[in-house]
Amino acid sequence: QVQLVESGGGLVQTGGSLRLSCAASGRTFSSYATGWFRQAPGKEREFVAARSWSGGNIRYADSVKGRFTISRDNAKNTVYLQMNKLKPEDTAVYYCAATTRRAIFADTLPSLYDYWGQGTQVTVSS
Repeated sequence: QVQLVESGGGLVQTGGSLRLSCAASGRTFSSYATGWFRQAPGKEREFVAARSWSGGNIRYADSVKGRFTISRDNAKNTVYLQMNKLKPEDTAVYYCAATTRRAIFADTLPSLYDYWGQGTQVTVSS
């Protein structure tokens, strides 16, 4: 089992940048597929970005493509989400997730992930 802890959220102005981190503990992280999801008030949790265990498959939601980048440092057991050119509609609680099921894929469905962090708030002011 793996435990995930997100950090790096905060308040930023439109056009600014943030880098979210998701630190994993408990097991070696390198064999896990990882994803980032977000949930705004009153809305369902939505897919943001995902990376297969090897990095051979990476996917982004259309709304963040070209602005966000998912990456991972296996030596630090940490996955990152670099967010640039932030918009007010990016405001949400951001969650990282991981799974060994279908780890060769970069899945977009929350139900395909087994482990979740507690979330970190990102607020983009206009």
